Amino acid sequence: MLRILIPVLLIAFTVFCLVDVAKTEDDRVRNLPKLLWLALVLLFTPLGGIAWLVAGRERGSGALGRGGPRPRGPLGPDDDPDFLRGI
Repeated sequence: MLRILIPVLLIAFTVFCLVDVAKTEDDRVRNLPKLLWLALVLLFTPLGGIAWLVAGRERGSGALGRGGPRPRGPLGPDDDPDFLRGI
């Protein structure tokens, strides 16, 4: 069971990091160009993925980031200032 679980987890981690690098905007990538991060994650599994999570992406970004509270939009028409101005 362990012989199957470890490779599956490594593949899942690599795929997660590759998708995270690919979806991260270019201006939010730190230290290296995005294409080089993709190559590092792919070629140096799992060290490349760990390096990406620690040093490559901006703090608070990505799938697991803690970017703080997101601004809430209006909940209904009566909370929308544009709607109320039109009445």
